[in-house]
Amino acid sequence: MIASNSLNWLVPALIGVPFVGALVLAVMPARRIELFRPVALLFSATTGILAIYLLTQFNGDEAGFQFAVEQPWVEEIGISLTFGVDGISLFLIVLTGLIFPIAMLGATPHHDPKPYYAWLCVLMGASMGVFMALDLVLFFVFFELVLVPMYFLIGLWGYAERTTAATKFFLYTMFGSALMLVGLVATAVLHQRGVGGELTFNLLEIANDPGISNVAARVIFVAFAVAFAIKVPLVPLHTWLPDAHTQAPTAGSVILAAVMLKLGTYGFLRFGIYLFPEAAVWAKPVLLTMAVLGITYGAIAATMQTDLKRLVAYSSIAHLGFVVLGLFSLTVVGIEGGILIMVNHGITTGALFLLVGMVYERRHTREISQLSGLQKSAPLLAAVMTIVVLASVGLPGLNGFPGELLALLGAFQTSRVWGIIAVTGVILAALYLLWAYQRTFHGPATGENAKIPDMRPSEFLVMAPLLVLIVVLGLFPGLMLDRMEPSVKALIDHVDESVDGFEQSVYEFVGPAPASTSGAEGGGHSGSSGGEG
Repeated sequence: MIASNSLNWLVPALIGVPFVGALVLAVMPARRIELFRPVALLFSATTGILAIYLLTQFNGDEAGFQFAVEQPWVEEIGISLTFGVDGISLFLIVLTGLIFPIAMLGATPHHDPKPYYAWLCVLMGASMGVFMALDLVLFFVFFELVLVPMYFLIGLWGYAERTTAATKFFLYTMFGSALMLVGLVATAVLHQRGVGGELTFNLLEIANDPGISNVAARVIFVAFAVAFAIKVPLVPLHTWLPDAHTQAPTAGSVILAAVMLKLGTYGFLRFGIYLFPEAAVWAKPVLLTMAVLGITYGAIAATMQTDLKRLVAYSSIAHLGFVVLGLFSLTVVGIEGGILIMVNHGITTGALFLLVGMVYERRHTREISQLSGLQKSAPLLAAVMTIVVLASVGLPGLNGFPGELLALLGAFQTSRVWGIIAVTGVILAALYLLWAYQRTFHGPATGENAKIPDMRPSEFLVMAPLLVLIVVLGLFPGLMLDRMEPSVKALIDHVDESVDGFEQSVYEFVGPAPASTSGAEGGGHSGSSGGEG
């Protein structure tokens, strides 16, 4: 399951380089203001290059974890420094490596650059740790660590209501994390009692032989699910997100949308479905309901917004609803679609927040009613916004389309009704995004709108990598699908084996089900089952 090779130094380097960058920034003299940004860019760009190198060295034919690191940490209670990369986490790592330097280039702080860039480096290292940790306690440490820099980024460099938004963000996510901590401790203790041996928090050891009753597994799954649902966020646990996005500085909004929201959906895959497959199948109807509710509610709420940044924030709720819809279809095609949306949402929504930040710098307002006819004075800005908006809508040929298509296909295989309802989210996305674009960039250009400067060459260079990815990943999604497919298939096989084993044990205990109900929900839990009908 874990393959170690001569390149296993990449994993600690991806985590360690940003932390070293934060330490270097912390000890630099405060008077060297002109060096803070270049230093932060140096360490974040180095991490990004390492992430791309990891991608080139990744063996797409293997389903297990590669570049593994396994070192004891607290041996007395079974905690280890266990890291690895598979096809599920690979592109989230690459996304993290690319987004941070782009966010640093695309937006600068108005004060105190030294702690600002140091916190961004800490956030980058912690995010990398989340996507590579294979020990429950280690995952929890990184999962919690990301809260600290984001809290300070919002609270110190945000807008008027920044303190309230930062506190709300912290309290919501801490509540969920407290439940997860109880759940992971219970998982390790019950696993030790069930299989014997020493206490361990190793994800792979527990998942392969949990030794936990299905009732206990379901209770623990709920504890994990609440933490991840808050982080996604799923409706009705979403109320912290619009405030956090609206009040965060531009770079904070970019990273929050592109990386941090994915910690919840990734957690569902790695520490929910994989660790408790039977409980995931049991909870599937509730999570699909919450996903579809998020798709429709997020789209409707986005349509009603008057603030351009808040509109994009609500659109994230809708897009992440599609992710959860795909993941909990529990099919190969649905999960692949969910992962595609995670990565592509990070690209397009990160780009949207950068563009909204550029508009705000020029007009000092995000109120749609005060923005009109911007394309006349800023045609390049309008052209770039057009491409990004169409990608976010899901136009075929751009990167937003493949993931949503696959997620909907997965939903139709196992939960047809929810798939049909979710399609309305695609229609509503076109409504709120295109309507907002029309009101902002079309129409008469009056007052300051008629004389704003166009996108500068330096700003276009920041956007260029995102535009390239939007087109390339829209036309060639197989570049990602081929590398993630073995790991996704292995996950679905694991779910099938666990659920089939549970059903067999129930059969042996209580006998066969009555003929009238046998197979009523047949095979909805995996792609190999064929879904409904």
